[in-house]
Amino acid sequence: MRPFAYARPTDAADAVEQASRNPDARYLAGGTNLVDLMKLRIESPDLLVDVTGLGLDAVEESDGVLRIGALARNSDVAADRVVRERFAAVSQALLSGASGQLRNAATAGGNVLQRTRCAYFTDVSKPCNKRHPGSGCPARVGEHHNLAILGASEQCIATHPSDFAVALAAYDARLEVQTADGIRDVALADFYLPVGDSPDQEVALQHGELITAIVLPAPPPSARAAYRKVRERASYAFAIGSVAVVVAMDGDTVVEVRVALGAVASMPWRARRTEDMLRGTTASPEEIAAAADAELSSAAPLPHNAYKVPLLRHLIVSTLSELTEVGR
Repeated sequence: MRPFAYARPTDAADAVEQASRNPDARYLAGGTNLVDLMKLRIESPDLLVDVTGLGLDAVEESDGVLRIGALARNSDVAADRVVRERFAAVSQALLSGASGQLRNAATAGGNVLQRTRCAYFTDVSKPCNKRHPGSGCPARVGEHHNLAILGASEQCIATHPSDFAVALAAYDARLEVQTADGIRDVALADFYLPVGDSPDQEVALQHGELITAIVLPAPPPSARAAYRKVRERASYAFAIGSVAVVVAMDGDTVVEVRVALGAVASMPWRARRTEDMLRGTTASPEEIAAAADAELSSAAPLPHNAYKVPLLRHLIVSTLSELTEVGR
């Protein structure tokens, strides 16, 4: 076992100061991802900065805006009454992920920072551009049945594993980030970096910066929402495809719609083409199907994950059809 130092900061600013001084420092919260990566020798920090005592665990709503402390446990967020009633897709997404024991330990901030579960990333005996840039991506010709069909590159086809982040994307969430100079605000849409030629660069955080809260703006009036997930076994499994939808109707007309897809890209994937095609329509079966097809027309599947294209089409169509019909 590689030895490491351990620190317990007094507040978020102290945490950032301590972590920033050591390039091999990592933050420790629930530990449900980091500790696994340490056991696999993918992460070998010199310093663990334990942030669990910083008190950043409140789930609060004010004027329709929901603020989730970065250290709020997934189970507590999922069970919160306001989350269940006004941000239903968030609760559904969290409850569909992991096991009850893991949800009791995992944190909201850690959830959005999860690393991929690609088998080549988690096996240090194999090359991986995400671990060692320039070493190659064996997944392209190897095991890729659950890897990306959208937004991938020749360098990496890994997918982001979070259910929670997919729902957050559909609510246009923002992140509060503690820096050495104070708090900055980052839209979730800008937080995850395109994979491109640098798959090792995953998020728009500088070393030492700390997520302190996740903020969801008030949903549109009368909005309905849902998270739907397909997996290879009934529980305790990562998605092979998922969708989060938030939609608001005025009579028979779609006035606002947001669609985010999971298990298809290195980040939660906003289906912008689908959204643009459905706003202002009556969301007829033909219109919904055409909007789903437009988004998936840019998919670039490999031989063993081509099934995801019809799978995601069905998820988009069925979820939108359900929500728009109920909303009329």
